[in-house]
Amino acid sequence: MSEFDQTAFNQFVIDNDVYGFFDKPITLKSGRRSHFYANWRTVVEDVWLTEKLVQFVLAFVSAQNIEVDTFYGVPEGATKLGVLCQYHRAKTQPNYGRGSHALAMGRAKPKEHGAPKDRLFVGAPRGKVVVLEDVTTTGGSSLNAISSLQENGIEVSALVSLTNRMEKRADCSSVSQAVEKLGVRFYHMSSAIELLPLVFQKIDPGEDITRAIQAEFDQYGLQPLVLIN
Repeated sequence: MSEFDQTAFNQFVIDNDVYGFFDKPITLKSGRRSHFYANWRTVVEDVWLTEKLVQFVLAFVSAQNIEVDTFYGVPEGATKLGVLCQYHRAKTQPNYGRGSHALAMGRAKPKEHGAPKDRLFVGAPRGKVVVLEDVTTTGGSSLNAISSLQENGIEVSALVSLTNRMEKRADCSSVSQAVEKLGVRFYHMSSAIELLPLVFQKIDPGEDITRAIQAEFDQYGLQPLVLIN
């Protein structure tokens, strides 16, 4: 497994158009309206690109010394990524063999019947679980996934987000603070604060959108975003 290279990962994000802009704001899953998006769909719909992404995730988790027995993707945004990270990592472990590693997947909507773990999972996670999320804004989906795992007696060691939009929650706390209240460490592999200025160098969305995004961060941002001199 190669070492994690932050510059290479940021370039991977930019090269594959994960970030983009809207002339008219859209409503995000968090309920907020925004003129920019971070969407990993173009990557995880391509086998070659997804394999590259998996290697970045595994290298990041190794670099952060995060203990993991099972990767678990937040349903449904990171389901495929969780399965593939678990598959690739398991095959490199010295104890790899029959029954050595779970291949876990959460259900977006629980089944109405069956044992609790069968209703919630297609294969329940085991051991120390690292939850993967594609994009965190206010952390609602991630927090729900972590709480569901913990309520079923599953140990969650970390939440790893591919992209953190770096926004305040409604109570002005950060996603990191909310996650850590559950006893879980939060990590992000990239952030809007770092990447948006780089994306603006590739795509000039115009002065109106630039000012609108600047205003979004003035209102919701965890820290200043400088796009206008």
